[in-house]
Amino acid sequence: MPTSLTIALSGLLGVPVYAAQLDVTVEVPKLNVAEYHRPYVAIWIEGADNKTAADLSVWYQNTDTKEGHGTKWLPDLRQWWRKSGRTLELPVDGVTGPTRPAGRHSLSFGDAQPQLAGLAPGQYTLVVEAAREVGGRELLKIPFTWPAASTGKAQGKSELGAVSLAVKP
Repeated sequence: MPTSLTIALSGLLGVPVYAAQLDVTVEVPKLNVAEYHRPYVAIWIEGADNKTAADLSVWYQNTDTKEGHGTKWLPDLRQWWRKSGRTLELPVDGVTGPTRPAGRHSLSFGDAQPQLAGLAPGQYTLVVEAAREVGGRELLKIPFTWPAASTGKAQGKSELGAVSLAVKP
């Protein structure tokens, strides 16, 4: 009996464990304008039905200050707000955070994290939307297959710079 249990357990230990990962890089460009405000940014995944499958990250001014007005400008992230934002009770642990300065910002999400834990295999679109007070609004989309290895890029023209996606199975 102990021998068969040992053989059975050793077979389980030999099975590889796969952990899919989604890496996103978002560039916030430095703008030469008289009145600059950091952009509010929403990053989410849409399914083939164009409905929100997962909110990955939302950057906004967490409190009312002289630099921003808290959640006041979140509805300016129009697509995200209509599809997901207005139903959330902010802040969302692990999703929402403060606005980011100009530069490249990298985010990584594992399939065990709450944002991706329930994501079924299939075709999806990464959506990144940015809006800025006294500024513009921009939306970029990158299609991908989960959890198959894939990469994608999109280039913004005003509020966003380069956005890249890498899925590692």
